[in-house]
Amino acid sequence: DSPRFRHSRRATVNGALAAESRRALEEPEQFWREAAARIAWDEQFNEVLDTTEAPFYRWFPGGRLNTCYNAIDRHVESGRADQPALIYDSPVTNSQRTFTYRDLQQQVAKTAGMLADLGVVAGDRVIIYMPMVPEAVFAMLACARLGAIHSVVFGGFAPRELATRIDDALPKVIMTASCGIEPGRIVEYKPLLNAAIAAARHRHAACVVLQREQCRCDLDDNRDHDWLERFDAANPVDCVSVAATDPLYILYTSGTTGVPKGVVRDNGGHAVAMHWSLENVYGVKPGETFWAASDIGWVVGHSYIVYAPLISGCTTILYEGKPVGTPDPGAFWRVIDDHKVDVLFTAPTALRAIKREDPAASYMDRYDISTLRTLFLAGERADPPSIDWAERHLGIDVIDHWWQTETGWPVAANCLGIEQQPIRKGSASRAVPGFDVRCLDESGREMQRGETAALYIKLPLPPGCLATLWRNDDGYRRSYLEEVPGYYSTADAGIVDEDGYVWVMSRTDDIIHTAGHRLSTGAMEEVRAGHTDVAECAVIGVADATKGQIPVGFVVLSAGSDREAADIESELVTMIREAIGPVAAFKTALVVNRLPKTRSGKILRKTMRSIADEEPYTTPATIDDPLILEEITQALAAARRGRTTGKQQGSE
Repeated sequence: DSPRFRHSRRATVNGALAAESRRALEEPEQFWREAAARIAWDEQFNEVLDTTEAPFYRWFPGGRLNTCYNAIDRHVESGRADQPALIYDSPVTNSQRTFTYRDLQQQVAKTAGMLADLGVVAGDRVIIYMPMVPEAVFAMLACARLGAIHSVVFGGFAPRELATRIDDALPKVIMTASCGIEPGRIVEYKPLLNAAIAAARHRHAACVVLQREQCRCDLDDNRDHDWLERFDAANPVDCVSVAATDPLYILYTSGTTGVPKGVVRDNGGHAVAMHWSLENVYGVKPGETFWAASDIGWVVGHSYIVYAPLISGCTTILYEGKPVGTPDPGAFWRVIDDHKVDVLFTAPTALRAIKREDPAASYMDRYDISTLRTLFLAGERADPPSIDWAERHLGIDVIDHWWQTETGWPVAANCLGIEQQPIRKGSASRAVPGFDVRCLDESGREMQRGETAALYIKLPLPPGCLATLWRNDDGYRRSYLEEVPGYYSTADAGIVDEDGYVWVMSRTDDIIHTAGHRLSTGAMEEVRAGHTDVAECAVIGVADATKGQIPVGFVVLSAGSDREAADIESELVTMIREAIGPVAAFKTALVVNRLPKTRSGKILRKTMRSIADEEPYTTPATIDDPLILEEITQALAAARRGRTTGKQQGSE
């Protein structure tokens, strides 16, 4: 109701979303045939869905296309040649560059020529180990142009983890840069890559190195090639037609065995899903500017920095910076002002970081952000207080939605391009058409609406989701399909309420079993996030001899909070007990400076549990700062010695 809600859409629940969802589940072949008509095909597919090898489903078999053509060339041919396609914004180098669709076509075609000169052909793998620079996007699209399979590894990843990916993907070429740039420091990539290659069994890849002026590196004459020299000598190449079922890329995600899982995305289903989702989920039209404030090393970067906006004929932003510190908490608002962003997609972590540094949103008033009409959040659960803060200051709708590396696009969301639903803070809204989300117990029995359990998706998954794991069909079955036959296991837990809204509360291993009760860490975190002095929080289940597990909370205070930690800890314990009840057995809250997270912003709860239970653990390769784990260890040690507010308050 606030007059600041410039772009707020009144929810018009007239049944359009329900009708589309019903049609997608009851008539999937007709539904996705219509969606596929929006994509340029070299040869039409024989059928929409091949079920002969279920649970390994294949979308659009017999069809042929090229993803790069759909993302670039067709827009040049249809009149968008001079429209901005990619805007590079780098506060860490104080530079900006804009590439039109014609510019992008030229850059990508020559980058593809450079790869072709090194012997790359359709089906070969190329690892891209790069910072957020335009050449990284050119490399991804160049692979797609040739029909090669790219595997992007987050720039600066540890050598051991990079080596495992090299040995699994067996790349013909590795594309990298001399360095990445973080606030206040340079990260040299070449020594990391050299160490990874030395540790890997596969050592036959050529390396193409982009020399950045901030830190140049030495090249190995027997293996390394200078990017600019190779690029200048290359001739542009045309798009290579590939089968719809051929892999487009491999994206590695963490595995429970310590071996990374290579999620395989195909060309045909992916292109259809990317185009459909940007228009129907995000409500973005061709020619508009969409910004996914993420990294190309993550699935968000693949789907919504690179492929979906370009396939849809939009302008996308590649941002080499942080939400705070490059240079201040107004960084996002400056980008929106400079480039007239229509829709922003970021992680709740970024929002909380901005809120923590600038709780009054004073930096926001320095910029004209009137073009921004919607903010989407995903990657972790969005706490309602952070959503409230953003809505109050931005004056627009803030929409949480849920998806995974494996699905590649949203599973549950408020589909603005179909029919906006009433927003329920804390929920990812209803299942997106094509996804049949169920809440099942350990035996596969469907739960009553509103009961907490594991979330599953009934097979087949819609187009654009993982087809399998790279060279590991058995691993795909074990990891995702065997828990409940006929369903994909999301490894997330939550509820589906009476109106079909999906509430993702935690990972399934974050459900706490306390004295026979199933308690959600997400529900406790939601209560704690309502404290005015709390910027971030995380709740984990710690082993307890009497109750099985008990919850322990960690909180990071908002900037400017000058209250005693003990007082805040005591208040948080009271808030949880009042909201959830004594059954929660919540007695320990610990104030820490930071929470351990991955570079993508996900809190490392499993690692924290291992520390709390005094079990051995391996420091995750994706951790943002390993030193944070020492603070967590010390805080828990102090709690065991009875120095926390929770211990002082006694027991039931």
